[in-house]
Amino acid sequence: MPTKNPTAPVGRRRAPGLVILTLVIAALAGCASRPSGTLQPVAPEPSVASTVDMLVATSRQADPAPGVLFNGERGRGLSLADITVSIPNQRAVGTVNWPRSVPGNPARDFVVTSVDPLPAKAIGSWFGALKGKPRPVLIFVHGFNTPFDASVFRFAQIMHDSGEKAAPVLFSWPSRGRLLDYAYDRESANFSRSDLAFVIRAAARSPAVSEVTVMAHSMGGWLAVEALRQIALEDGRIPSKVDNLILASPDLDVDVFRRQVEEMGKDRPHMTIFVSANDRALRASRLIAGGVTRVGAIDLTREPYLSAFEKATGVTVIDLTLLNNGDRLNHSKFATSPEIVQLLGGRIAAGQLISDADAPGAKLGTSAQEAGQAIGSVAGVVLSAPVLVFESRR
Repeated sequence: MPTKNPTAPVGRRRAPGLVILTLVIAALAGCASRPSGTLQPVAPEPSVASTVDMLVATSRQADPAPGVLFNGERGRGLSLADITVSIPNQRAVGTVNWPRSVPGNPARDFVVTSVDPLPAKAIGSWFGALKGKPRPVLIFVHGFNTPFDASVFRFAQIMHDSGEKAAPVLFSWPSRGRLLDYAYDRESANFSRSDLAFVIRAAARSPAVSEVTVMAHSMGGWLAVEALRQIALEDGRIPSKVDNLILASPDLDVDVFRRQVEEMGKDRPHMTIFVSANDRALRASRLIAGGVTRVGAIDLTREPYLSAFEKATGVTVIDLTLLNNGDRLNHSKFATSPEIVQLLGGRIAAGQLISDADAPGAKLGTSAQEAGQAIGSVAGVVLSAPVLVFESRR
């Protein structure tokens, strides 16, 4: 990845203050109506809701308040819990229906129906209890400004809406869930690196696990890449079962990312990266980070990134810039766009999101419209906006 960043056209520039103000307003609007204690278990109602049962591994501090479980401070060790989330049947794909008050109503709200704490040493037993033949595992790492309950509900939404059948594991690190705590969250991601590496190793070592996909959003991308890099440096290689890394809108310095990938070694997992050149959250992150472009906001239709990608191996980049039905900040389209989250279904853990066989027209240099049509025909869905796919092979 190059060090220099292309200069944005004058008409597309945003004043730093305006970007930050936009983010603040959006964050306040999104969080103002959320009550506290939303993870207090309620009785399940199978007739009106579906459930997602997940293992949660967290480096957060435990919180005794009812329905909170873990807060944004840093814990003294890894904590585990088996959590079941109830998702209402009457709901738009890509959305999380927050309770208006506690306890929530399973007919209309995301709620929790069970929370079973587990000792950290029991992680191998959880994987070993997976039923049937060895199963794939999906480990999800959330991003910046994410309270614990939001990480639980968002991952449940992704698993449910995608129809993904991999065993779900959430890794939730100590984010305070406050926009102005960017530096604290960044250090908390560093703080959690060894804990995530422990979870990845535990999954890869289990005979009940066939393969492991790590999927990370935003600042969680930094944590995921660092954990895999640490495993490679300490063990000499990344386990072969860890065969796919998905980075959604990664908040990663392009120069640092290049070095991290090099230090993973040649046997690194295949990488799928979702990018959007109009990601407003990553614009703000770029300002904070000294003006260096973030990986999740690169414009792959322009130099120097186009040439750099042509030299890459084992990477698929899905450009969602022109997709308009995601979130307001264009930062979570992979989860909030109905077409994209459904396209993920059944392909995440298999590492088969897009392939030459699936989308013969969606290759480097193909027009966005043609790529969008190719993906749509393969997935059996109609994309509401073009999606551009860049693909390279080992």
